[in-house]
Amino acid sequence: MDFAYPLAGFAVGAIVGITGVGGGSLMTPLLVLLFGIHPAVAVGTDLLYAAITKAGGTLAHSLKGTVDWKITRLLATGSIPAAAITLVLVTNFAPGGLKGASQVISYALGVALLLTAAALVLRKKIQAFALRHAPATPNPRRTEVLTVVTGAILGVLVSISSVGAGALGVTALFLLYPALPAIRVVGSDIAHAVPLTLVAGLGHWWLGEIDWKLLGSLLVGSLPGIWLGSQVSVKIPERVLRPLLALMLVLVGAKLIAR
Repeated sequence: MDFAYPLAGFAVGAIVGITGVGGGSLMTPLLVLLFGIHPAVAVGTDLLYAAITKAGGTLAHSLKGTVDWKITRLLATGSIPAAAITLVLVTNFAPGGLKGASQVISYALGVALLLTAAALVLRKKIQAFALRHAPATPNPRRTEVLTVVTGAILGVLVSISSVGAGALGVTALFLLYPALPAIRVVGSDIAHAVPLTLVAGLGHWWLGEIDWKLLGSLLVGSLPGIWLGSQVSVKIPERVLRPLLALMLVLVGAKLIAR
């Protein structure tokens, strides 16, 4: 089974490299459903896994100048406090803490996967809708407030399910900033995912919900997987990949909700 963890990391890393979808929507349900890892431990371990793997993506986007640091800061202003508060509330008020809230975590993960699937399928339509309905004179203050609120929602979702910082974050930014180039939306979202998943992951570590051996095994496979996926991504049509990935997320999400 130890060998299966790097293999799973490689598979998820390759898919992330090809599609750009965050590992949380794939890795956490894989750990829960296939390997039988406790949901709280799976979420905590995957959060640090995401922070490490997306740090490289942030560096690459930063060097290319495709990160809007103002947007990243606004998202983090809402998400990091929300993630910390959510972990504190779950620990103090859920029976048995995070481990006792396994059913809630599984349900939240399932809902997050369904939302991610919808975001994957409808992303271009959502962006086109936002462009059509964008006001002639945007209100920068209103957009900033909504960005902070969006960050807070992502912080709650990510801290308990590890899902949401990727596809959901990008979709929300397309709505808020329809005129922003797609590459800058993606780069800003990846940059925001690093501090969010790091803070949430450290919170899970403080609560004792990290399996360090599992984390290391996943990274051994995922790092070369991400590199390989990024190399072959240009050869696989996105119109084929995204619907298949969305279908898989719907099936997994429904199974988690029904557990």
